This record gives sequence, C-alpha cells and structure tokens, in this order.
Amino acid sequence: MLVGAAFLFDLRLLGHSKTLPVTDLAKHLLPWSQRGLILIVPSGLLLFITNAQALGTDFTFWLKIVLIGVAAMNVWVFHRFIYKFPNTSNDSLELPASSKISALISILVWIAVIACGRLLAY
Repeated sequence: MLVGAAFLFDLRLLGHSKTLPVTDLAKHLLPWSQRGLILIVPSGLLLFITNAQALGTDFTFWLKIVLIGVAAMNVWVFHRFIYKFPNTSNDSLELPASSKISALISILVWIAVIACGRLLAY
C-alpha cells in the first residue's frame, strides 16, 4: 500500500496522466500511503525482533534502513519545500523540475528498499 500509492503519485509528478490534478490525486493516494506505513512499521519491527542478532550485523539490513531514511527525508523535503498543495484542484501549471527530481528519487529509493528486503533472505 505504501509503495504502490507512492509510485502512482510519483508517476503523476513525472508527467503521466496529466488529466488527473496533482492535488486531487494527493488527497486520494497519500492517505493510503500513510495507512500502509502504519501497517508495515509494526510488522517490520516484529520481523526484526525474530532475528535481531543476525540482522544487526547484516550490511543489507543497514542499507535498507538508510534507504528508508533517505525516502523519509525525500518526502519531508517534497512536502515542506517543493510542492505546496493549493486550496483548489486547478493544477494547470507545469510542475517544477524539483518535483520531478523528488519523484525520481522516490521511485529509485523504494525499488532499492524492496530489493534490499528481498536480498535479506539470502
């Protein structure tokens, strides 16, 4: 839920589905990302607790944690400095290049987080 909704929003920021207003899409998708985060944090902690000693020394695990921090920082910078959601749904203006850079960073970082998660099994 978290990454799927984030990907859809990021793809819109990159210029796909231009007929969908960014503000309306954000109002619909971002709450789903927040709900997904609420679900994955406890499950991730439970998974860590079951194998904390091995994961604590695993480079891939720490890379995943750092990448999640980078993703969180990217979200904070985007919402704080790059894109201020207007009160109207009139998104006819072209999005700034910084929003596209943020979207690209988001997609790449989340793909890397997922890859690290899969690599933890090996």
